[in-house]
Amino acid sequence: MVTMPVGVIVERREIDNPWQKWRWRPVAVLTGEAPAAAGTALEHGPSFDRFFGGTLALELHRKETEAYKRNLSNAPPSLYVALRADSACPGELAYRPVAVTASPYVAEDLLDGDDIVEALPMPDVLVAWTQAFIDRHHVDEPFVKRKRKGGSATGKAGRGSRSAPGTHRP
Repeated sequence: MVTMPVGVIVERREIDNPWQKWRWRPVAVLTGEAPAAAGTALEHGPSFDRFFGGTLALELHRKETEAYKRNLSNAPPSLYVALRADSACPGELAYRPVAVTASPYVAEDLLDGDDIVEALPMPDVLVAWTQAFIDRHHVDEPFVKRKRKGGSATGKAGRGSRSAPGTHRP
């Protein structure tokens, strides 16, 4: 396993909904040094605010290289970020980043809960880093077809099997 820290930018956008005033979602992933402390406002627009949500560790695992290959074959490759509601978030944040992955299969699993999960474009530096990891660790596993179970050792047909055409079983 290898890791790389990534920062998550979270957006709060005003929406026209009688039950909910804001829509929260991750909008960007940054590499390198964190631009600010978690919860710091970064940008303000007429109907949105963007905050630095925090830093997470992007992990790559040897057993997941097939998933990473599939992801990199997409145009564009994605990072999947999950946000979770948290009343203890710093500043004006109501959601905090809780997971980031390059595996579309892990992202599917993240959708099972109440978290907000979004696919974001993967920065070029992370595409290169992920490809280098795949090149170093990927092993193609050959397809092995399962063999059908035949009849019993005595040669009699198994339970529920059919006789050959033109024959009958007593």
